[in-house]
Amino acid sequence: MNEHWHDDQRRRVLHWYDFACPFSYVGQSRNALLIEAGFEVVALPFQAHPGMPRGGLPVKPGQGRGYAALEQEARAAGLALRWPRRLPHSRPALAAAEWVRRNQAAAFGEFQRGLFEAHFVAGDAIDDQAVIDRVGAAVGVDVRALHFALADGSAVGAVSQAEWIGRQLGLDGTPAWLVDGRLMVGLQPASAFQRLTPLSARASR
Repeated sequence: MNEHWHDDQRRRVLHWYDFACPFSYVGQSRNALLIEAGFEVVALPFQAHPGMPRGGLPVKPGQGRGYAALEQEARAAGLALRWPRRLPHSRPALAAAEWVRRNQAAAFGEFQRGLFEAHFVAGDAIDDQAVIDRVGAAVGVDVRALHFALADGSAVGAVSQAEWIGRQLGLDGTPAWLVDGRLMVGLQPASAFQRLTPLSARASR
């Protein structure tokens, strides 16, 4: 029993992300590699810019090696990437996604992808509840129940819980992965994830 429990724990990867973070957006491809290798990825919200005011802030799409490298990573992952002109206050979207993950798990993957695409492809305001509702309704989310959870603070509280776990590990940004007790911070190369399997993770201990 204990051996099976430990095996399950080693197969489980905790992943912190933020919808406003372009590295988290491309990080979806890293999650796909982990899932393909046999890991269970638990996606947890983490607001990378906690001081962001409601309404967000305008930004100019950047140029330079860092942006070009990220665009190349997105192309390699088959992800469209259009640089947003506004950095949103992402907490409402994160709260909605965490509520869906906990209460309508079957819809979570599509809902998360939909919010990422709304921000990084369509240029929609993901801190606008109407945009969150539209993405949710399209994938079968109970929007009315979601509104109750947002109104009573329980959905936002769940974000704070996930962030607290990350901060206990020293996390202060996104994306990050906790794989078999080891924290991988930042968008590391795909090869770093391709080398990971549940079996190799067990053998490394």
